[in-house]
Amino acid sequence: MSGTGRTDDGHGRLGSALSGLAVAVGCVLFLGGFIWGAVVYQPYTVPTDSMSPTVNVDDRVLAERIDGDDVRRGDIVVFRDKQWGGDTPMVKRVVGVGGDTVACCGDGGKLTINGKPIDEPYLRTKGPASNNFTATVPEGQLFLLGDERMGSLDSRSHLQDAGQGAVPRSAVTARLDAVAWPLDGGLVERPEGFAQLPGGVSQPGPVVLIVGAVAAGALLIVGGAAYGPVARLLTRSRRGAADGDRSKTAAHVG
Repeated sequence: MSGTGRTDDGHGRLGSALSGLAVAVGCVLFLGGFIWGAVVYQPYTVPTDSMSPTVNVDDRVLAERIDGDDVRRGDIVVFRDKQWGGDTPMVKRVVGVGGDTVACCGDGGKLTINGKPIDEPYLRTKGPASNNFTATVPEGQLFLLGDERMGSLDSRSHLQDAGQGAVPRSAVTARLDAVAWPLDGGLVERPEGFAQLPGGVSQPGPVVLIVGAVAAGALLIVGGAAYGPVARLLTRSRRGAADGDRSKTAAHVG
């Protein structure tokens, strides 16, 4: 009967409508997440091991497109500087901003910013944070070091250059938020050692929300698309069981 609210194959009209809605919403989330990610993030392949163990050579990373004015101490940034490597993008950690005096080594062999020792648990080695040096960062510039301090060619290698190895904020094109490959890389944490300095540390970008949108969209698409076949299979199973029960009843009565 038409008033039962069921289609000819036993598939509920409400279920069909909800499954179609789930697929539509899933497509919006899935495609929207990818578009959002493409607008906000730029993928990079890390060219050297100068930032290990935080990020390793050949890691695929997601870097949020930002303006140089948004950079904070502790950020791992992608930048280009002609004195460092022409147009080749490089990846280093920002340890000093304009007006800072960056030095090593202070008490316990730690890097110091304006005389304040900085905890750097991300360093590969457990000895002194660097060889001895002192640099004053010009306004509007950044002092950059690699996490693999023994082998990194960074601001320390350019101390004799103008600006004592610092690069302009305008040289920064992006800030690392996550390691996309290998899959166990995860989010890039903001180091607490810089949090108490003026300006604090930066906030993560929307990578978690983007991944969540893509994952939720994929689940809705798969779930919505699977509803019809699963519902028809269950209906046939119930009908088969009911027909079997009627046959047994008829045989018993006969």
